[in-house]
Amino acid sequence: MTNRQTLRGPVVCAGVGLHTGQRVRMVMKPAAAGTGIVFARVDLDVNDRVIPALFDSVRSTDLGTTLLNDDGASVATVEHLMAALAGMGVDDVLIELDGPEVPAMDGSSAPFIELIDQAGLVTLPMVRRAIQVLKTVEVEQGGRKAAWIPALRAAIDVEIDFADASIGHQHFAFEVNPAVFSQMIAPARTFGFRRDYDALLKAGLARGASLDNTVVVGERGVDNAGGLRFDDEFVRHKALDALGDIYLAGMPILGLYRAYRPGHGFNNHAVHTLLADKSAWRVVALNDAEALKLAMAR
Repeated sequence: MTNRQTLRGPVVCAGVGLHTGQRVRMVMKPAAAGTGIVFARVDLDVNDRVIPALFDSVRSTDLGTTLLNDDGASVATVEHLMAALAGMGVDDVLIELDGPEVPAMDGSSAPFIELIDQAGLVTLPMVRRAIQVLKTVEVEQGGRKAAWIPALRAAIDVEIDFADASIGHQHFAFEVNPAVFSQMIAPARTFGFRRDYDALLKAGLARGASLDNTVVVGERGVDNAGGLRFDDEFVRHKALDALGDIYLAGMPILGLYRAYRPGHGFNNHAVHTLLADKSAWRVVALNDAEALKLAMAR
């Protein structure tokens, strides 16, 4: 894909927020070339209800990524939708919500892929641009590690290591493209531990969580009647989260993001770290093969 894409027409869904438990109606609409991905809180009476989906709008990463604008309009748990938009190559879209959180749906990106497919995609008369990683940038924070590594394509490589025997050590890597994402990553659901549920409720989180939208790990393993969608669904979901979080850079990142034990806050920190080093990246047009080759040769 060398040109930007948007939806062919509007599409609607509704559901409860994973953490707020509030029912939310969401409408995704086509947007003009160069708009980017923007959220709009249509239920708020403030001067600016529009929230850009950008890394420097992130204000909370407590079990999800929350965006906030200068007028106090916010939208929570954007990562699963952002991953779907990244995986399917959607550049410009307006997302209207009448509540504070993106609907959880089934806890994965698959329902959002279905919405995008239902709406259809259209190519816009503007060349797609991307951030090209030029040199390896390493990131470390609180036992979590990551590296941005030069590559001609966007790719994610995630490793997790949980003491719980139901998860343990898992590793998954994939190249970002619509076919791979929709089949191998998008269906992977968010997960949590039953032992943490009461504490999360007291903290004002997980109020909408259920076995319908979360893989619940109990004392004897996975509590969901249908079990897992993949043997390594946990790490695939972490890879999904990483893709959604790093798409907040505002455009695709051409390079490998290799991360050990990533979380939402760490993913955002990794994007900040990369973009703060102006010698580590450049913006390139995806229709300029020579520019891409020169970027790799530096």
